[in-house]
Amino acid sequence: MTTSGPETRDREIARQMEHFEQVCRSAGVKLTHQRMEVFREVARSGHHPDAETIHRGVRSRLPTVSLDTVYRALWLLSDLGLITTLGPSRERTRFDANLRRHHHFVCVRCGLTRDFYSDAFDDLKLPHSVRALGRVETTQVEARGVCHECAQADSAKPATAKKKGKR
Repeated sequence: MTTSGPETRDREIARQMEHFEQVCRSAGVKLTHQRMEVFREVARSGHHPDAETIHRGVRSRLPTVSLDTVYRALWLLSDLGLITTLGPSRERTRFDANLRRHHHFVCVRCGLTRDFYSDAFDDLKLPHSVRALGRVETTQVEARGVCHECAQADSAKPATAKKKGKR
Protein backbone atom coordinates (compact mmCIF):
# COMPACT_ATOMS: atom_id res chain seq x y z
CA MET A 1 0.00 0.00 0.00
CA THR A 2 1.52 3.33 -1.05
CA THR A 3 0.62 6.17 1.27
CA SER A 4 1.84 9.67 1.91
CA GLY A 5 1.16 9.62 5.63
CA PRO A 6 -0.88 8.19 8.50
CA GLU A 7 -4.00 10.17 7.56
CA THR A 8 -4.00 8.75 4.04
CA ARG A 9 -3.52 5.25 5.43
CA ASP A 10 -6.36 5.74 7.93
CA ARG A 11 -8.67 6.91 5.12
CA GLU A 12 -7.73 3.88 3.02
CA ILE A 13 -8.45 1.50 5.90
CA ALA A 14 -11.77 3.25 6.54
CA ARG A 15 -12.65 2.87 2.85
CA GLN A 16 -11.73 -0.83 2.95
CA MET A 17 -13.83 -1.34 6.11
CA GLU A 18 -16.81 0.32 4.41
CA HIS A 19 -16.36 -1.94 1.37
CA PHE A 20 -16.09 -4.97 3.70
CA GLU A 21 -19.42 -4.08 5.33
CA GLN A 22 -21.14 -3.55 1.96
CA VAL A 23 -19.91 -6.88 0.57
CA CYS A 24 -20.96 -8.78 3.70
CA ARG A 25 -24.42 -7.20 3.73
CA SER A 26 -25.03 -7.87 0.03
CA ALA A 27 -23.88 -11.50 0.48
CA GLY A 28 -26.09 -11.94 3.54
CA VAL A 29 -23.07 -12.61 5.76
CA LYS A 30 -23.37 -11.63 9.41
CA LEU A 31 -21.08 -8.75 10.43
CA THR A 32 -19.49 -10.13 13.60
CA HIS A 33 -16.99 -8.20 15.68
CA GLN A 34 -14.43 -11.01 15.15
CA ARG A 35 -14.78 -10.87 11.34
CA MET A 36 -14.47 -7.10 11.36
CA GLU A 37 -11.30 -7.23 13.48
CA VAL A 38 -9.75 -9.97 11.33
CA PHE A 39 -10.40 -7.92 8.19
CA ARG A 40 -9.13 -4.74 9.88
CA GLU A 41 -5.90 -6.55 10.85
CA VAL A 42 -5.30 -7.67 7.25
CA ALA A 43 -6.15 -4.20 5.92
CA ARG A 44 -3.75 -2.52 8.38
CA SER A 45 -0.79 -4.64 7.35
CA GLY A 46 1.15 -4.16 4.16
CA HIS A 47 3.24 -7.25 4.90
CA HIS A 48 0.86 -10.00 3.75
CA PRO A 49 0.56 -11.53 7.24
CA ASP A 50 -0.07 -15.22 7.84
CA ALA A 51 -2.98 -16.43 9.99
CA GLU A 52 -0.89 -16.70 13.14
CA THR A 53 0.34 -13.10 12.83
CA ILE A 54 -3.23 -11.92 12.23
CA HIS A 55 -4.36 -13.94 15.27
CA ARG A 56 -1.76 -12.23 17.48
CA GLY A 57 -2.85 -8.79 16.27
CA VAL A 58 -6.56 -9.49 16.75
CA ARG A 59 -5.92 -11.02 20.20
CA SER A 60 -4.43 -7.72 21.34
CA ARG A 61 -7.94 -6.28 20.90
CA LEU A 62 -10.06 -9.42 21.43
CA PRO A 63 -8.19 -11.64 23.91
CA THR A 64 -10.65 -14.54 23.62
CA VAL A 65 -10.54 -14.93 19.82
CA SER A 66 -9.31 -18.39 18.78
CA LEU A 67 -6.95 -19.23 15.94
CA ASP A 68 -9.73 -21.38 14.46
CA THR A 69 -12.05 -18.35 14.37
CA VAL A 70 -9.35 -16.33 12.61
CA TYR A 71 -8.81 -19.08 10.00
CA ARG A 72 -12.56 -19.42 9.34
CA ALA A 73 -12.90 -15.65 9.01
CA LEU A 74 -9.94 -15.47 6.63
CA TRP A 75 -11.36 -18.17 4.34
CA LEU A 76 -14.76 -16.48 4.38
CA LEU A 77 -13.14 -13.15 3.47
CA SER A 78 -11.27 -14.91 0.67
CA ASP A 79 -14.46 -16.57 -0.60
CA LEU A 80 -16.17 -13.16 -0.60
CA GLY A 81 -13.34 -11.70 -2.69
CA LEU A 82 -12.30 -9.27 0.06
CA ILE A 83 -8.78 -10.67 0.41
CA THR A 84 -6.55 -12.91 -1.67
CA THR A 85 -4.21 -15.67 -0.66
CA LEU A 86 -0.56 -16.01 -1.47
CA GLY A 87 1.30 -19.27 -1.66
CA PRO A 88 -0.13 -22.77 -1.39
CA SER A 89 -3.82 -23.61 -1.46
CA ARG A 90 -5.73 -24.04 1.78
CA GLU A 91 -6.06 -27.79 1.45
CA ARG A 92 -2.47 -28.83 0.93
CA THR A 93 0.92 -27.76 -0.30
CA ARG A 94 1.59 -28.83 -3.85
CA PHE A 95 4.92 -30.10 -5.14
CA ASP A 96 6.34 -29.79 -8.63
CA ALA A 97 9.13 -31.87 -10.17
CA ASN A 98 9.14 -29.81 -13.36
CA LEU A 99 12.26 -27.69 -12.93
CA ARG A 100 12.08 -26.19 -16.42
CA ARG A 101 11.02 -22.57 -16.59
CA HIS A 102 7.22 -22.55 -16.52
CA HIS A 103 4.15 -20.95 -14.94
CA HIS A 104 0.94 -22.24 -13.37
CA PHE A 105 -2.78 -22.08 -13.94
CA VAL A 106 -4.72 -22.71 -10.71
CA CYS A 107 -8.47 -23.25 -10.63
CA VAL A 108 -9.89 -21.26 -7.72
CA ARG A 109 -12.81 -23.69 -7.41
CA CYS A 110 -11.35 -27.20 -7.50
CA GLY A 111 -7.63 -26.51 -7.07
CA LEU A 112 -6.60 -28.01 -10.42
CA THR A 113 -3.03 -26.86 -11.05
CA ARG A 114 -1.41 -27.17 -14.47
CA ASP A 115 1.85 -25.99 -15.98
CA PHE A 116 1.94 -23.65 -18.96
CA TYR A 117 4.79 -22.08 -20.86
CA SER A 118 5.15 -18.51 -22.05
CA ASP A 119 8.14 -16.74 -23.55
CA ALA A 120 6.46 -13.43 -22.71
CA PHE A 121 6.24 -14.32 -19.01
CA ASP A 122 9.76 -15.77 -19.05
CA ASP A 123 11.01 -12.39 -20.30
CA LEU A 124 8.84 -10.38 -17.90
CA LYS A 125 10.55 -7.11 -16.95
CA LEU A 126 10.00 -6.35 -13.28
CA PRO A 127 9.61 -2.74 -12.14
CA HIS A 128 12.59 -1.02 -10.54
CA SER A 129 10.68 -0.86 -7.23
CA VAL A 130 11.27 -4.61 -6.83
CA ARG A 131 15.01 -3.95 -6.42
CA ALA A 132 14.28 -2.05 -3.21
CA LEU A 133 12.80 -5.25 -1.80
CA GLY A 134 15.71 -7.53 -2.64
CA ARG A 135 17.40 -9.52 -5.41
CA VAL A 136 15.02 -11.52 -7.60
CA GLU A 137 16.31 -14.99 -8.43
CA THR A 138 13.31 -16.35 -10.29
CA THR A 139 9.92 -15.13 -11.43
CA GLN A 140 6.93 -17.41 -11.84
CA VAL A 141 3.46 -16.33 -12.88
CA GLU A 142 0.44 -17.95 -11.25
CA ALA A 143 -2.72 -17.42 -13.26
CA ARG A 144 -5.84 -18.03 -11.17
CA GLY A 145 -9.21 -18.67 -12.70
CA VAL A 146 -11.91 -21.26 -13.27
CA CYS A 147 -11.02 -24.40 -15.22
CA HIS A 148 -13.21 -25.62 -18.07
CA GLU A 149 -14.72 -28.44 -16.00
CA CYS A 150 -15.78 -26.11 -13.16
CA ALA A 151 -17.07 -23.55 -15.66
CA GLN A 152 -19.19 -26.25 -17.33
CA ALA A 153 -20.49 -27.40 -13.94
CA ASP A 154 -21.41 -23.78 -13.10
CA SER A 155 -23.27 -23.33 -16.36
CA ALA A 156 -25.20 -26.57 -15.74
CA LYS A 157 -26.49 -25.38 -12.32
CA PRO A 158 -29.97 -23.88 -12.13
CA ALA A 159 -29.98 -20.08 -11.82
CA THR A 160 -31.31 -20.17 -8.23
CA ALA A 161 -28.43 -22.40 -7.08
CA LYS A 162 -25.89 -19.97 -8.53
CA LYS A 163 -27.38 -17.03 -6.65
CA LYS A 164 -27.64 -18.78 -3.29
CA GLY A 165 -23.91 -19.28 -2.72
CA LYS A 166 -22.52 -21.05 0.33
CA ARG A 167 -23.63 -18.71 3.11
